[in-house]
Amino acid sequence: MVDDPDFLPLVLIDLLGLAGIVVWHLQGRRRPMARLVVQLLFFTGMTVLLGAYGIWPHELGAREAAGLAAFVAKSARVLWWTHLAWAVIGLMHIYFALNRRPREAHLLQDLFVALAYLGVALSILGFVFGVPVGTLVATSGVVAVILGLALQNTLGDVFSGIALTLGRSYGLGDWIVLGDGTEGRVIETNWRSTNLLSGAHNVVVLPNSLLAKLSLTNLSRPDETHWISQSVRIAASQDPRDSVEALRAVLGACGEILRDPAPIVALRSVDALAIEAELQFCVANPARRTPARNEVLDRLYQACGAGGLALAPSPASLILPAPAPIRSYSSTAQPGSPATGFRPDRTA
Repeated sequence: MVDDPDFLPLVLIDLLGLAGIVVWHLQGRRRPMARLVVQLLFFTGMTVLLGAYGIWPHELGAREAAGLAAFVAKSARVLWWTHLAWAVIGLMHIYFALNRRPREAHLLQDLFVALAYLGVALSILGFVFGVPVGTLVATSGVVAVILGLALQNTLGDVFSGIALTLGRSYGLGDWIVLGDGTEGRVIETNWRSTNLLSGAHNVVVLPNSLLAKLSLTNLSRPDETHWISQSVRIAASQDPRDSVEALRAVLGACGEILRDPAPIVALRSVDALAIEAELQFCVANPARRTPARNEVLDRLYQACGAGGLALAPSPASLILPAPAPIRSYSSTAQPGSPATGFRPDRTA
């Protein structure tokens, strides 16, 4: 056993694997780059030893079937496969971090990690311990079908979350508006749901399966600047050109409105009562919509008070109330009946 030429390198591989685990834990979670370097160094050392002595990680030698030799050989291969999984996962985390999408790709990272561990677990069972993986996978498939039927709503949310992440329709921090009117800033995405922070500072929890079925407008792309329109009715007695200049002055005096792109005053219609105009202006982000609209209306009110503008009455205020119905009196009504209001003459 000890005279086996493969015994010493297998022991060294065991020692390297255990030392790598200890050093990896000592690095801590706050040093991902140092952890990755440790993983790669120890995994490279174990791989070099395997290659130098012609030891294959996917099969056992003829003299490694029983006793201490079997334990050392199997533990060395288990440690090698485990370090392989950690090295691949570490490279994946660094890739997402360098692309500055560590949080947006949270679901993809979890899925990749799960697949990596599943593949390594099946490899260890099949190559190291000789378990018939094909039979195990077939049995697991039957169990997976049963679990899928029992958890179809949960699985629908999970796969919808993966599809939304792959589609990149939105990311953390984006302000979105859904087809049903729900809107808010995305603050969290997980396997089951997506959380929005609404304008009322409430957290709206949306199941991913529901979110995948609704139309979605991303107000944060290509940037967070947001256009707002406000209708105004000016009295028809005023000149349209002067009205446009006065409305431009109102927009120019508002501090909440962006100067680039410049605000727009568009005339929509003119009739005998009013000139209908639409004020179009841009704000820095959707959260500034209400303050900007309030300031525009306040400036518009001040301009009307100063005599620069005269607002037209709304169409609803021009509708006259319907006349009161006239009560009809029947000629056949009896004296003293409610229809006539007369009372019989008691003196007759």
